Amino acid sequence: MDNPTLLLQRQRMLLEIEYNHEKEEFRKQTETMGVERKVRRGDAWFPVSIGRSYYNSLNQMVVEVMRQPGSDIEHNFEAGRPVCFFTIKNDMGTAGAKATKGGSKLQYLSFTATVSYAEQDRMVVALPDSGRIVDLQRQDALGVQLFFDETSYRLMFEALDRVIRARSGRLADLRDIFYTKVPASRYTFDAMRFPWLNASQEKAVNEVLWAKDVAVVHGPPGTGKTTTLVEAIFETLRRESQVLVCAQSNMAVDWISEKLVDRGINVLRIGNPTRVNDKMLSFTYERRFEAHPDYPQLWSIRKAIRELRQQRKHADSWHQKMDRLKSRATELELRIRSSLFGEARVIASTLTGAANRVLEGEKYSTLFIDEAAQALEAACWIAIRKAGRVILAGDHCQLPPTVKSIMALKGGLGKTLMERIVENKPETVTLLKMQYRMNEQIMKFSSEWFYHGMVESAPTVSHRGILDYDTPMMWIDTAECDGKEEFVGENFGRINRAEAELTLQTLQQYLEKIGKQRILEESIDVGIISPYRAQVQLLRKELRKREFFRPYRHLLTVNTVDGFQGQERDIILISLVRSNDGGDIGFLRDLRRMNVAITRARMKLIILGSSETMTSHPFYKKLYEYVGQLKVES
Repeated sequence: MDNPTLLLQRQRMLLEIEYNHEKEEFRKQTETMGVERKVRRGDAWFPVSIGRSYYNSLNQMVVEVMRQPGSDIEHNFEAGRPVCFFTIKNDMGTAGAKATKGGSKLQYLSFTATVSYAEQDRMVVALPDSGRIVDLQRQDALGVQLFFDETSYRLMFEALDRVIRARSGRLADLRDIFYTKVPASRYTFDAMRFPWLNASQEKAVNEVLWAKDVAVVHGPPGTGKTTTLVEAIFETLRRESQVLVCAQSNMAVDWISEKLVDRGINVLRIGNPTRVNDKMLSFTYERRFEAHPDYPQLWSIRKAIRELRQQRKHADSWHQKMDRLKSRATELELRIRSSLFGEARVIASTLTGAANRVLEGEKYSTLFIDEAAQALEAACWIAIRKAGRVILAGDHCQLPPTVKSIMALKGGLGKTLMERIVENKPETVTLLKMQYRMNEQIMKFSSEWFYHGMVESAPTVSHRGILDYDTPMMWIDTAECDGKEEFVGENFGRINRAEAELTLQTLQQYLEKIGKQRILEESIDVGIISPYRAQVQLLRKELRKREFFRPYRHLLTVNTVDGFQGQERDIILISLVRSNDGGDIGFLRDLRRMNVAITRARMKLIILGSSETMTSHPFYKKLYEYVGQLKVES
């Protein structure tokens, strides 16, 4: 039998390899990569302007940072991520936005800050102290870039160390259940009926309620995983006063939180949401904190403390006054915090956000982890330390966690806790079997390859289509248009110009068949997906140039596979890019990515790729043959 402690120590070692790799990559990037390339990758904004600065409800000095509006580059800034500011100086020592070419160098400001939240062209950043505002305002050519995220790694290392050291108690129990054949315990009351759910969703909710230790809800694309999870949380709250709900990304936390709020559940969102709208902001800890009746009094006391600091004296009376004010501020903070936590039924945060200081000392009977198949195991343990039992939901046949070190990936760092439990405790897993998104022919291939043919289409969607007598899936062979992949910039990615051209031609022809009036009246939406970011940017640029697509801009999205996770469109086009004489398909060998890509389409899926290159892999060969067979049958 495997020793849990040894396996966890191996995880820690692999995490250390990943940490060192990422740190070294960041150092190289910072020293050698040009600003323009950082901007193109979405890791930097340059130039930026500084907006208003103020103290937020957590008493942090924050500042608004804006980039030039209208950029089509998807950025990677999000709440909780560390950033640093830089200026560009040329050899003469003068700064300027044009000093990005040779003969100029980056100068980093001597502090790091943290993103509070980010929109498309604006973000709010928390500074280490108020004096830094002056540093930012002094600069002429200012930029901001992501900084190496030490905090997340520190939290993951701490969590693994705690699990490894646990000798007794709930944490040790859960570790041994997850890693060994120790059976997971269950309650034995009668199953509940949920007539508004299908049979597999109803079974999943009951399995969650019966689980004393762990349950897994395995939700393939379009099977209503979120609906099932919300129902399970709702029913759990009939038995428990409060639960913790976590996910790997801010976006996934926002999504589940929004659905819970729609169900009338009081959610307290720790950390800041990615989807910055009033509905989302209204249930964040900060916004609730500011809305509390005691907050104006606390704000006045904090202001008095800041003013008193500026007239610092060594007299006893000064110290006594400062101590009194600080003591009163702490008392009010604790009272507001206690009131907010007392009212909330669901505490929602990212996995690393579960270590937030406002959650210190909190314990929960049940932890729900959504999108668990996208989270590193170490990140899951951060939240599990606070829980009595764990419910995981996700799909390990879709996007895996991001691991940048090849050595760590080969060593098994990419293996998630959800996968481990699916292997060790198959009896705790419920597969959702009815999908409500795709035409049956689009779903069938994915179902057979990834889910042993067990996922079926609901009768309401199985024959959905846009045009009469249309084939739901097409493969357009780009080998015939002489399109060859090109390498763009060191490590930046690949593009295929001929394939990009053909992708837009194909889309235009299909939209012409549907007709402008119908597209606009029915809001028929389109997604163009490419696994390569460089191809995505090329497609966006070409799309903007074409007059034909102007009326449909609001219905068109172009993004990477990762950018489409959890989304769906009526029409999906996939540009595979790879076309070479060696049959080399690179990271397209990770078939989970393609599972995500092909299952985004509701009614029409068009794949563009070189059959010669792609069919060297058995999966793509089978997919090519499957699509060809559909064409023959129609």
